[in-house]
This record gives sequence, structure tokens and C-alpha cells, in this order.
Amino acid sequence: MRDFPPIARFGGLLATDLRDVTSDPAALESTGWWAVVADAEGGLCCARFGDVRPAPAPVPDPGRWRGPAPGDWTSSLDHAAYTAGVRRIREYIAAGDVYQVNLCRVLTAPLPDPDRADVDALSALLARGNPAPYAGTVRLPAHGVEVATASPELFLRRRGRTVESGPIKGTAPTAEDLRDKDHAENVMIVDLVRNDLGRVCASGSVTVPALCALEEHPGLVHLVSTVRGEIADAYEKTAWAELLAATFPPGSVTGAPKSSALRIIDELETAARGPYCGGIGWVDADRGTGELAVGIRTFWIDRAAPTGPVLRFGTGAGITWGSDPEGEWAETELKARRLLAVASGTHRASEGNRS
Repeated sequence: MRDFPPIARFGGLLATDLRDVTSDPAALESTGWWAVVADAEGGLCCARFGDVRPAPAPVPDPGRWRGPAPGDWTSSLDHAAYTAGVRRIREYIAAGDVYQVNLCRVLTAPLPDPDRADVDALSALLARGNPAPYAGTVRLPAHGVEVATASPELFLRRRGRTVESGPIKGTAPTAEDLRDKDHAENVMIVDLVRNDLGRVCASGSVTVPALCALEEHPGLVHLVSTVRGEIADAYEKTAWAELLAATFPPGSVTGAPKSSALRIIDELETAARGPYCGGIGWVDADRGTGELAVGIRTFWIDRAAPTGPVLRFGTGAGITWGSDPEGEWAETELKARRLLAVASGTHRASEGNRS
């Protein structure tokens, strides 16, 4: 296999010179700059780098990335299975077991040339074809972590004692296509996030500075809210571990109540989500700052797959009583279409942001 040295890239910074790798969240309160990948099943990889410096986004290089053919993708849940899952969730809602569940599927395609499968080169294509506020790369091949994300969603941002989350609920091709269901779903998840942060934040400090704000992203629009709080004195020295324990997995990609939603997800989904729907980002332990995105719009390489190295990508939708099975399937297709085209090399920037 071609040598891909360890790196991380977030927010205009390039991190090299890998020093430590651990699964212990307490390390995020120690010293240094850490890249973080938390998978949806609870696995955590924290990597401390010794050299962190400003660097421009990489230039797309076809010699470092050859993506799957557009027709090579397969889905963990096909159309029939996904729409059946939506109907099953509506039955659970009718029975009073749950209010909302995020139902996801994982798309997989073989890598045609594993030696030309550099996630940093894929990130360069994503930066050009699908720019995102929380885009990033974590490349740790020796530890089985090769992730490129174009996430638009903030999971946790920390600045000293202040912590903030930006849950997304409500997705459509245009603002005119958003439904009442999207607004109701957003408010429901905001309440869940408020409760999660309230476990770590000082009593009365959790607020919602923005509710259902409209954000435009390449090819679609989202409703985005902001939830903010102040970390309680008792958790100041263990904040990251406490925050992850209280909020993980992110509420926007699980459902409400979270415990019931997770049980239903385990029943209906047939593939591990991995870094998709987890948390991906960085922590600067020296400055008490950090930013983790929800791992949506995220690709990851699995070089240990039984059939050989593959590229994976997750897509999903939030299911409520007002959900239409065909409409929810269409939402998962909308979220995936542009990103898969970028990864396969068939997207053209001239197609514009609504392609």
C-alpha cells in the first residue's frame, strides 16, 4: 500500500508530526492540539500532533485520488427496505414509543486503485465541489482512520467555559420546499440538545440564541438552530469527557427520546454508521478550545473490508409522524447525490450550487 503519512486538516490548519493516539477523552484536557474522530458506535480516536500551522486547502490532484465509478455504489438499505423502515418508525410513533427517529443507510463502493485513495486529495475535491463550514481530514492509516468530511453541522464548539451546538433538522432543495414537519422536527431536536447540554452546564445557563434559522448550502437548504450554555464548575477540569458522555451520539442524528430512538435504529439499520453521525474535529487543549462537527456528508475508507478496500458514505433522514416514506427516501438521495458525484469525479463546478 502506498505510504499515506498521518495528518489532520481543519479550519485552514494542517497538522503533522503525530505524537500520540489514544481513546481516552481525558487527553483532551491535557496539552497539545488533537484531531478527534468519534464513531457513532462509541469508538473514540484522539490524535495529538506536534506541528500545527496555517496551510491553504490542497489542490485537487488526480494522481492522488481515483474515486469509484458512479454505478458502483450499493446501499445497506435499498429503496424497499428504507421505505419499509419509515413505515415501521411511524408505527412506533403511533404506539407512543418515540417521537422522531433518524433512519440512515450506508453507501459503499470498491476503490478502483487503493494506491490512489488519499482522503486528503478527496478533501481537496470536496472543498471545490461542496464547500462546507466544518470540512476536514483525518488521515491515520495505521489506526484505521481515514476520513474526509464536508459537514455543515456543528456538534460541539467550546471556548473556555462556553459550549455551543448547532443542530440541523429540516432539509429541502429550496426554502419553498421546506414543510411544517421540518420546523416541528427542528424544535423537537433543539429541546433534546438543551437537555443534553443541561447535564454538563450550569443551571439556567442553557439558551437558544437562534431557532430554525435558514442556511443555504450547495444543492440544498437546512434549518439550523443554536443552543448555548456555560460549563458548570464541577466539570471544568473534565469538560470534554463529560460533554461527550452527555451528548453522544448527537441528537440530530438519533431522535427523541434518544434512548428509544437508538433502540429502533439498532433494529432497523443493517450497517455500522462508523464516523458517519459521530463527531469529527479538533481540540486545542492548551487554549481550552475545540470544534467537533456532526459526521454527516462524510466519506471514510475501510481498507479492511472483506472484499478489499472500499469507500463508504452515509445518508439519512429524520422520520416523524408526518413523514412520507417516498419523500424521506428522496431526501436521502438529495443529500448524497452531489457528494457522490464529487467523489466519483463526475461533478462539474459549472453546474452551480443547485445541482
